[in-house]
Amino acid sequence: MAAPRSIAVVESGGLTVSSGGSRMGMRDEEKAKEDDSPSSKKSKFERFPFSRWEFAAAISVFFVFSTGLFCIYWTMPAAEYGKLKIPRTVSDLRLLKEHLGTYAKDHPAQFILGYCSTYIFMQTFMIPGTIFMSLLAGALFGVIRGLFLVVFNATAGASSCFFLSKLIGRPLVSWLWPEKLRFFQGEIAKRREKLLNYMLFLRITPTLPNLFINLASPIVDIPFHIFFLATLIGLIPASYITVRVSSYIPSSCACYVSSYIFLCFWPCW
Repeated sequence: MAAPRSIAVVESGGLTVSSGGSRMGMRDEEKAKEDDSPSSKKSKFERFPFSRWEFAAAISVFFVFSTGLFCIYWTMPAAEYGKLKIPRTVSDLRLLKEHLGTYAKDHPAQFILGYCSTYIFMQTFMIPGTIFMSLLAGALFGVIRGLFLVVFNATAGASSCFFLSKLIGRPLVSWLWPEKLRFFQGEIAKRREKLLNYMLFLRITPTLPNLFINLASPIVDIPFHIFFLATLIGLIPASYITVRVSSYIPSSCACYVSSYIFLCFWPCW
């Protein structure tokens, strides 16, 4: 009597396997081979977005910027470091602001150089705290000069971040924001003819974070001149509000910024 078609008996070395079982076994073997393949292991275990040369390039750029910032701080006139301490009371805050304002008046060029270098450094490497730097500019330099400083430094820092991302930013952005990057790329493709207007809209409104725009713009092939103009013009409204607000709260927020800058970034004499 013939065996049923659904069960095909295969004798090999005393083993009997049904056809259904053999098919499932083959699928399991194929799946196991795929899981054991080098590409599968690489995508599964290689979570760090940078390759070795990209990581080395990032460290090198950071080291160069840090060295330049340290040299600028080292050549600045010494301050009375005992007066630059973390404030604990409102009177301490006011005294700290007065000491910092006095230093800025006595050494205006050196102070502005240190301020601009710190702002651009933080903006380039996405270090949180630039909002406080903007508040500090308004508290110490007034609305007009503070606005000019904030817009200049924010644009220079964003441009520096643009070129850094163009060098090594693609794997980082694809790793952190894959869906947002696809959305941004699609929107840019739709608006190539009026790209400057769209970039101005993004800078003025909170549709996308400025950090993401700085990093993703070179990846989606936005020309630098459009990025630069949109950043320069689009940051003016928010910068004006920030600088203006700082004139109303100088005793708290601006003094906290002062302690943040001098105690974290200033070298110990």
